[in-house]
Amino acid sequence: MLEGAANTSRGFSCPEGVRDFELLETCRAAASRVIMMTDTGYRYSVPEVQGDKTLPRKPARRDPMRATPRLMQAQLMNQQRWSVILAGGEGTRLRPLTRFVAPDNRPKQFCTLIGEKSLLANTRQRVARIVSQQQTLFVLLKSHEPFYSSELEDVLRTRLVVQPVGRGTLPAILCSLLKIDQLDPDAVVAFFPSDHHYSDECNFIAGVNLAFEAVESGEETVILLGTPATYAETEYGWIEVEASISTNAAAGILRVRRFWEKPSPQLAAELFEKGCVWNTFVMVGRVRTFLDLIQPCAPGLYELFAEVDFDGDASADADALRPVFHGIQPIDLSTSLLARVPERLSVLCLGQVGWSDLGHPDRLIEVLSRTNQKNEWLASWRRHAAGFASHR
Repeated sequence: MLEGAANTSRGFSCPEGVRDFELLETCRAAASRVIMMTDTGYRYSVPEVQGDKTLPRKPARRDPMRATPRLMQAQLMNQQRWSVILAGGEGTRLRPLTRFVAPDNRPKQFCTLIGEKSLLANTRQRVARIVSQQQTLFVLLKSHEPFYSSELEDVLRTRLVVQPVGRGTLPAILCSLLKIDQLDPDAVVAFFPSDHHYSDECNFIAGVNLAFEAVESGEETVILLGTPATYAETEYGWIEVEASISTNAAAGILRVRRFWEKPSPQLAAELFEKGCVWNTFVMVGRVRTFLDLIQPCAPGLYELFAEVDFDGDASADADALRPVFHGIQPIDLSTSLLARVPERLSVLCLGQVGWSDLGHPDRLIEVLSRTNQKNEWLASWRRHAAGFASHR
């Protein structure tokens, strides 16, 4: 950093003694790790420097069948990993395009928009590389059953959380947490929206595994996965990161200073200039940590759902949830929880993993163009959109 320059970097307010490039390198820690698959699960190979060259560190030669204490501990931790795929949204912002593409009114997560599979199927495949499919829950909406019944026919009914009606992200997340808490009170849980895209899935998966490892090592926090902002988006959540480094700084885990959800255009421009990062809404934490955050922020809602007996069957759960959901108003997790307790949150900066939430037709078209993917409907949609714009 040039002498006399302000001791700040994009997105961080640096304390004295911390240089910009040092902090930025810390935030790139997750992206700099290389994930490998071995006979015993995922491992990370951290590059080691020799002179002017950086060479990958060779993994130690070890009998994969030998049950060492460290291996046994890792296997136990993996058994406590759970994931929740959030697939109950209506996809209203992308509905003009999905109605053009699909023969019915199915939401975007059940549409084939990128590649040859639905967004939900792509998410399932991505998450299966991190968490066992037997320990993955799907949060769904009853009215969407015609769209997910065949796609999820291989999933155990005990792994489906079917909401009678949509009431926002906080009730959806809370009921899935309480169900997991009854199944495994020591669980570490990761939440994944079902309608996101990552151009660099390997580094995304490596980042999620780092977040799991940080929580398993004792971090009593909810870790949000962030990615660098590339423009002043008003429909995303934004995170300003503290420069003070946590006990897991080597893994790129930093504290959250402040959180904003869907800022105004002026505020979004200011956040972009400050270098704040986008919130991908992928979150990792212990099930009890999540519940301890929610209970004081939404005590009435918590009490309602805590009385529900999740006996394991999706139909029975849906019957028990029906009066609860019909008696509440929509509640958003970001504004009702995340923005209120930034001191209880951490962020892992993924680096440039090509993330998009595909919430707007323009974002989907940009992803298709950037990844050079061809779709039969793309040219027709462009003509349709151009004709619509000319008549406005």
